[in-house]
Amino acid sequence: MISRIDLRGDALPEGAALRDLLPRAEFDVEAALEKVRPICEDVRHRGTAALIDYAERFDGVALERIRVPAAALTAALKALDPGVRAALEESVRRARIVHRAQRRTGHTTQVVPGGTVTEKWVPVERVGLYAPGGRSVYPSSVIMNAVPAQEAGVPSIALASPPQKEHGGLPHPTILAACALLGVDEVYAAGGAQAVAMFAYGTGECAPANMVTGPGNIWVAAAKRYFTGRIGIDTEAGPTEIAVLADDTADPVHVAADLISQAEHDPLAAAVLVTDSLRLADAVEKELEPQLAATRHVDDRIVPALSGRQSAIVLVDGVEEGLKVVDAYGAEHLEIQTADAAAVAARVRNAGAIFVGPWSPVSLGDYAAGSNHVLPTGGCACHSSGLSVQSFLRGIHIVDYTRDALAEVTHHVVTLAEAEDLPAHGAALKARFDWKVPGQ
Repeated sequence: MISRIDLRGDALPEGAALRDLLPRAEFDVEAALEKVRPICEDVRHRGTAALIDYAERFDGVALERIRVPAAALTAALKALDPGVRAALEESVRRARIVHRAQRRTGHTTQVVPGGTVTEKWVPVERVGLYAPGGRSVYPSSVIMNAVPAQEAGVPSIALASPPQKEHGGLPHPTILAACALLGVDEVYAAGGAQAVAMFAYGTGECAPANMVTGPGNIWVAAAKRYFTGRIGIDTEAGPTEIAVLADDTADPVHVAADLISQAEHDPLAAAVLVTDSLRLADAVEKELEPQLAATRHVDDRIVPALSGRQSAIVLVDGVEEGLKVVDAYGAEHLEIQTADAAAVAARVRNAGAIFVGPWSPVSLGDYAAGSNHVLPTGGCACHSSGLSVQSFLRGIHIVDYTRDALAEVTHHVVTLAEAEDLPAHGAALKARFDWKVPGQ
């Protein structure tokens, strides 16, 4: 079911050559970009009318308005199963603990007597959050987007999620309940690229946003790319990924369960085991069968994901080589199931989030670890971070120099301005003083 890639025996290649040997899903955002372009421009020109038309075309629902009534949010929370509500509340509580600790404070540095630079952190004014509504319902994504934005102090937060035919054209009631629980009362029944366009351009119902965050399908990713520069984005989220770095101490039951847990998201989901233990590789493959027999979404999601080109068991000579492989892969979620897992995890450079040892599975991070599950995919962990309070903050430098402090450094500024053939830059300082070249 799951293929093998044998990298034992020879020295591992470096950089891109190693990345090219590793499994990865096909996810052509550039091709999708051409298809979302007319949708985005249609929303720009027709606003809410275009959103209503796309809801009928793509979601099969006839809407009169896009914004979800406040009464629907209240009713969804009231009807929510008490057990689900308790679980969501605990997820929110833990996420707040972690994200509140991320809030940055301003700092003033005295560069010279009379010259200071202060860095202050200011939240973006308005964000549009996206909660997917495809094969599964993701109230956890509402939490993971809303909590860091709220803890950052963003004053205006709106959320979009696709309209559901079976729920009268509203987003899924559990999504609405999560919004109500978090106090997010501006919610829109809009999905896909058109939802991103709504936030980017604004419509008669929805004010434009400065930033859009949240996972979605390839059309959402393409729309984010289309609007990059006009709005801030978190990441162009691709198919979800798990990589497990494991040695002979790992439990094959745990490893197989964790691979399956990610594969159930989507047929393009990636599940990768990197191990130096042939015994473990064989045992994990054997363990997949009984676990698949006991779960759902097998034929439409899990089997296509595990058997696809994006999933594999990668055999290496040792944990040292395994570290090189997982760093080259840059997984969204990386589990370390080895002897001395914490020490091994401390050496990882590239991962969206790292889960240490047998009692920290990815599923915990999806819901209730307190960490954020909106993470970079497709190898982007080598340069990007997961969603956090910092994602919604901007650092602004405030420069405050006295006359004497400026006078003391003017000759350096003038010299550098002349070196760059920008004499007016220097002249802007000379104009403040009866300035002469030192020594003349």
